[in-house]
Amino acid sequence: MPTNCAAPNASVYLPSALNPWNTARAMHLYRRTSFGASVSKINSALSENPQSLVSKMVDDAKALPLTAAPIWANWTISNYSAIESERNTQIASQYLEWQVKWIQSMKNNGLRDRMSWFWHNHFVTKLEKYLCPSWMYDYHRLLQKHALGNFKTFVKEMGTSPAMLVFLDGIQNTRFQPNENYARELYELFTLGVDNGYTQQDIVQTARALSGWNGLDVNNLCGNVTFIPGFWDPGVKTIFGQTGTWGYNDVVDLLFSQRPVQISEHIVRKIYKSFINPDVSEEMVTQFATLFRNNNFELAPLMKAMLSSEHFFDEHNFSTIIPGNIEYFMTFLNEIGYAEDADILTLLSYTGQDYDQRMFNPTDVSGWPGNRAWITSSSIPFRTDSIQQLMGYYYVKNGNSLEDLRTFVRGFESNSTNTLVIVKSIIDYLLPKGLQFENEYNDAIKVFKAEIPENYFTSGQWNMDWEYAPAQIFLLLSHIALYPEFQLR
Repeated sequence: MPTNCAAPNASVYLPSALNPWNTARAMHLYRRTSFGASVSKINSALSENPQSLVSKMVDDAKALPLTAAPIWANWTISNYSAIESERNTQIASQYLEWQVKWIQSMKNNGLRDRMSWFWHNHFVTKLEKYLCPSWMYDYHRLLQKHALGNFKTFVKEMGTSPAMLVFLDGIQNTRFQPNENYARELYELFTLGVDNGYTQQDIVQTARALSGWNGLDVNNLCGNVTFIPGFWDPGVKTIFGQTGTWGYNDVVDLLFSQRPVQISEHIVRKIYKSFINPDVSEEMVTQFATLFRNNNFELAPLMKAMLSSEHFFDEHNFSTIIPGNIEYFMTFLNEIGYAEDADILTLLSYTGQDYDQRMFNPTDVSGWPGNRAWITSSSIPFRTDSIQQLMGYYYVKNGNSLEDLRTFVRGFESNSTNTLVIVKSIIDYLLPKGLQFENEYNDAIKVFKAEIPENYFTSGQWNMDWEYAPAQIFLLLSHIALYPEFQLR
């Protein structure tokens, strides 16, 4: 079983001769907190104190305004065309519009939407079940609103959102016919973890307490879901050993007062896997979970501590996560510094679907398995080939020019004539742990030199101003994309 070899040190990272604040660590930070970053952003980060940089990242992300609501944010079925085919077309266009809007937010808004994306795979709903754009917007709004807020408040508000009530059958849960689906997932997936601090009897009693959220007008679907007192079970329930006439808010209050350790460790462990390393250091989980509890389940202090720790910046945690298709391609676009493009953003929403990363439609209620599950015999060729296709798209868009690739390399290697230096700089920029063997660098140099006569290199005539240098970079990036290490972020 894989082991995390990083030292379990929660102290604030202090740059030193042995652990310098360098490009590799800055890239690591932005790959985990965002979806990569341009060369200029990385260079700017190197002039800052890493702890201050992380603190500012979290504060800025928390203060960021929510994505502006679309005109259809509060539409019900009555707002759509009466003809079924037209209605379906309108709804489909709204789904696509908001998927692209979210990808745009992820590309531009760093940590806030990186966290929103994480929560999307935690508080899972599936739009293919609830089929209302207004509910999809409301669900996404909650992901952004609470991305770095209070986790207990997040749990309370998410449980009464229409998307969640419909997806996990809370809307069917009445005093007359209890439905245990949401009660089970509330404990098993959203707060405690599987078989961790609850019993089947707790689930049964919790379902009774959560009943009553059934107020949906079937003649005007996609509107608000309201609480109906007459459908709520007012009887005495015993949950976690506590007896009372509990209702919805009582359940969440009991959960956090009676099971704080289990909640904090379950949530910190999931965050750790997504932001630090899939191979968990349980010692670090225990330390960060204590901090999480001591800060009343506020996410911002937790993220500041985790992302600025010596443990986070340990080289053993570099390049340990395999991203899904959307994150994979977006990171490449950001790191090369390609300009935002509406067609590419739309394409990203579709490419996720090709290999089971459909936005607003994770695999099941437990979310995408993630990490190694993204790599299959068919996804690897798709991912590597698509890197070349993305560069080809921008080549055509820029008037059959690859000058943006020259600009990318000049950001960290201005005008060297030494091909080993240039090739190694490019590889080490995109692969923080570099390549394992010298012969791999030699192979990369051969690809980079292409068919240019060797005497141009040995005489010093060749440099980054060379007419065909951008094409050489194109070939090298296509080659690098073939390495297994390129799948890691």
